[in-house]
Amino acid sequence: MIPTIRQCRECGASVVDDFEKGETVCSRCGLVNAYNQPDVSPESVGMSPEDRPKLVRASGQTLFSLHDLGMSTKIDLSTRDCNGKPIRRPIMIQLNSMKRWQQRVRITNSRDRRISSILSRISHICNVLALSDNIVETAAMIYRNIDSRIDVRNKSQGAMASAVVYMACKQCDVIRSMGEIASTVYDQKEIGTKKKLAARYYRSLVLEIGSPRPSLMPTEKYISKIANVSETDPRVERLALNLAHKTKNYEILDGKDPNGVAAAYLYIASTLLGYNIMQRDISDAAGVSEVTIRNRCKEIMSMYSISITLKAT
Repeated sequence: MIPTIRQCRECGASVVDDFEKGETVCSRCGLVNAYNQPDVSPESVGMSPEDRPKLVRASGQTLFSLHDLGMSTKIDLSTRDCNGKPIRRPIMIQLNSMKRWQQRVRITNSRDRRISSILSRISHICNVLALSDNIVETAAMIYRNIDSRIDVRNKSQGAMASAVVYMACKQCDVIRSMGEIASTVYDQKEIGTKKKLAARYYRSLVLEIGSPRPSLMPTEKYISKIANVSETDPRVERLALNLAHKTKNYEILDGKDPNGVAAAYLYIASTLLGYNIMQRDISDAAGVSEVTIRNRCKEIMSMYSISITLKAT
C-alpha cells in the first residue's frame, strides 16, 4: 500500500501514515498524530510461527468443519472472570443456562442437527486417524455440497461420515482404507457390514457429485505405509521400493488391491535379504489375507526373473 503524504502541523514537512498502528509520523521532527484508523494489529505478540496466526485480529477465516462456520460466539465455563477473580455461584448458574440456550438457538431444525452430528463424526474420525486439518475441511465441504443435493435423512450417519472422509482422503492423496476409517466409528463386530454400507455410500457420492476419478496412487506409497505399520527394516523397504519401480506394470496392478501388491513386494524383498518375516505379520499390517499375498507373489515372480547381487566385503 502506498502511504498518503500530507503536511505536519508543527514544521510543515511531509508526514507518513502508519496503517498498522493508525498513526501519522512526521518525516522531519518525528511528531506522531493519531487518527481514526481501525487497529488491525494482533492483540499480543506471538513468539512462535504457530502462535502468530492465532493472534491475528479479524482474519475472516471460516471453518467448514463447524456447524456455524466458526462465526458464532462461545460462552466459556471458566470459574474465573477476565481479571482472575472467582465468579459467584448464582452468576455461574446463569452463565450455564445461557450456554445451553445458545446451543439450542444455533440448532433449530432437524437439518441443522443432522449436519452438526455428521460434522462432529467427521472430526472424530480424522482426530483418531491423525489426519490433517486439510482433510477435515475437505470432508466437511464435500458433505455440505451433497446435503442439499441428495436425501441423506434415512442414511447411517456413521457410514456417511466414513464415506465422506474416504473421498476426502482420495482427493488429498492420503492412503487410508475404508476398513481403517470404519473401525473408528463402529465396533469390531460391525465393521464388516458397515464397511460395505460406507463403500456403497461412497459409490453413490461419486455418481452424484460427478467429480473426476482421482489418479491412482503409486504402489510406493502403499509399500511405505505397510513398512511403517509393520516396523519393517529400512533395507527391506528400500529393496521393495526398487523392485516396484523396476517391475512397474499395469498388468500386475489392474484390478488388484494395491495393498496386496505392496505386501507381496515387501515379502519378496524380505525373502531376498534373508529376513524371517512371516506372511501373517505383513497381511495384518496390509489388511489383506495371506492367500492374497501368495497369489500376488506368484504373479510377480512369473512375469519377472528377480535376482539380487551381493557386494563383496
